Amino acid sequence: MMKKLVRWCNKLLSVKVLAIKRQAFFALVVALSIVGTVLLSFPSYAKNTPLRSPISELRGVWLTNIDSDVLFERNRLQGSLQSLKNLNFNTVYPTVWNWGWTLYPSKVAQKVTGRSLDPAPGLQGRDILKEIITVGHQKGLTVIPWFEFGFMAPADSQLAKNHPQWLTSRRDGSKIWKEGTHNRVWLNPFHPEVQQFIQNLIVEIVKNYDIDGIQFDDHFGLPSELGYDAYTVALYKKEHRGRAPSTNPQNPEWLRWRANKITDYMKRVFQTIKATKKNCLVSVSPNPQRFSYESFLADWQTWERNGFVEELIIQLYRDDLNVFVKELEFPEVKAARSHIPVSIGIMAGLKGKSIPMQQIQTQVQKVRERNFAGVSFFFYETLWNMTGETPQQRQSSFQKIFPTPVAYPNLLAGWKP
Repeated sequence: MMKKLVRWCNKLLSVKVLAIKRQAFFALVVALSIVGTVLLSFPSYAKNTPLRSPISELRGVWLTNIDSDVLFERNRLQGSLQSLKNLNFNTVYPTVWNWGWTLYPSKVAQKVTGRSLDPAPGLQGRDILKEIITVGHQKGLTVIPWFEFGFMAPADSQLAKNHPQWLTSRRDGSKIWKEGTHNRVWLNPFHPEVQQFIQNLIVEIVKNYDIDGIQFDDHFGLPSELGYDAYTVALYKKEHRGRAPSTNPQNPEWLRWRANKITDYMKRVFQTIKATKKNCLVSVSPNPQRFSYESFLADWQTWERNGFVEELIIQLYRDDLNVFVKELEFPEVKAARSHIPVSIGIMAGLKGKSIPMQQIQTQVQKVRERNFAGVSFFFYETLWNMTGETPQQRQSSFQKIFPTPVAYPNLLAGWKP
């Protein structure tokens, strides 16, 4: 009788244990389902946003001599580079071609303009490009000189006065192109002598300086209303059985012909840079594709697709957040991101326009949510010196944006999308 009782108790216990196990398993499945549902309900960016700093991220800033004193005194320049390093920036884009002058001692410029260096007093007896490279590299900064003016020059520049045959014009023969209050002219990017001059400047920089890359922007194109000079019209007629170009600057075929010529030149420049220094990156910082193409004949989408661009920084200088976000999603931007590091240029402010830090922080976050390669700010002086907030407030905010150092996303050093 006792044996039967023991067997019955053991059977009862085993049944209860099995039931408990089943209940526990069922509870575990339910819990995992709930967790999965919650995770799937998060926005896609939440899953992609790293909880810690990424392995690499472009954290750049443009250094210019327009509305900025950063370049004009050696100690100030060194102090600025130190500040950027302290705040975990990793890349600088110093201008080297501006106002019709080079900002480094140039034998090429000497022959064409009569001066080897921008005449600004603060630049005399110095080579600021060499200073930036030496100090920047000591501090671990990537240095990519910026060919800021491209084919553009001041109307009263020595360059324009010495070579009037190099300038292009509108259909009515006018040459002046307004940039704010400034009168500009444009060198003809289709003229072989102009092409050779610009290429010689680029090769001079690439060959003589330990730069990490060189950068061009929309100014490496041409305002689409221009291109009606005698040389270009004759070239067009030669390739079109004597037919003149359209009188409408926005005519699709006329736009395409000029843009293709600039693309051909971009290819030549890219190949020349690589033949001079294989590990010199070619960077481009244009406006969004449609504006660049229709307004400046700079078809960067084609440049990128053909392999002439190794870093792309798209200038999205927008106050409207909805517009900013919309332009992050353009198909040509997504396509480029599958090949090369694509970053976003963010406006930090202008001389007469202060950008609040909150806007900057929000835009950086929107860029990060979509896993772009990084950001670069225009321009140095408006990071914290020329703002509506104190330098301490601004620097503290940048410290929060970039809390720890990270590497520059270098395509030539193994960057992968």
